Amino acid sequence: MNPAIWIVVIIVLALLMLVPQAVRVVKEYERAVILRLGRYVGTRGPGWVWLIPFLERPAIVDLRTITLDVPTQEAITKDNVTIRANAVVFFRVLEPEKAVLEVEDYIRATSQIAQTTLRSIVGQSDLDEVLANREKINQTLAKIIDESTDPWGVKVSVVEMKEIELPETMKRAMAAQAEAEREKRAKLIHADGEFAASKKLAEAGKVIAQEPIALQLRYLSTLTEVATEKNSTLIFPIPIDLISTFMSYMKKDSGGK
Repeated sequence: MNPAIWIVVIIVLALLMLVPQAVRVVKEYERAVILRLGRYVGTRGPGWVWLIPFLERPAIVDLRTITLDVPTQEAITKDNVTIRANAVVFFRVLEPEKAVLEVEDYIRATSQIAQTTLRSIVGQSDLDEVLANREKINQTLAKIIDESTDPWGVKVSVVEMKEIELPETMKRAMAAQAEAEREKRAKLIHADGEFAASKKLAEAGKVIAQEPIALQLRYLSTLTEVATEKNSTLIFPIPIDLISTFMSYMKKDSGGK
């Protein structure tokens, strides 16, 4: 075979071997951080990225929002209650070169910062504050974690506490407290009702004192209500005034005789 043909074949094979080293396709949501002989020379992408074979190496960084689950952390609150809490962190890379050059593994580093911050914030808060002001604690967590990861080119957007586990003894104590609070409110409402009823009765007494006939009308109204029931005995109340008038007539008749 002609030596020239051998040379062409060798060149073609060499080019085919170099193409994977010289060309890299970077997706729309990725960036390639280029290191030439270990030194940073720029960030490229998306699309076709041309590299110097064996001299340049790309580090691909994903720019999409990452959802990071923070494992359950056990912490002691400010009022000495042991609780277990977990959270979720949403973050994304804004500066790919920092995410590659400033930290070894930005995802793992963000996870460790989130775990430490979660334990710290829970330890600085009372149990009631953790349960009632979760939104405020979420904002504090997001702010602290974002400030810690900013040198790595990472932006933390949202941090949410997902679940808080309480000891069984604390759950029973809180249930008893809630029941006592409900009983307290019921007694107060009942007392307010009794007070309002007493005021109305006092006003009714004043009206009856001014117009005695109102008492008789009330008797008749009560009889009307009682008559709707199937009772075997019916007691008819007689006003005292009527009896007094009748007795006075009886005395006059007896005196005249």
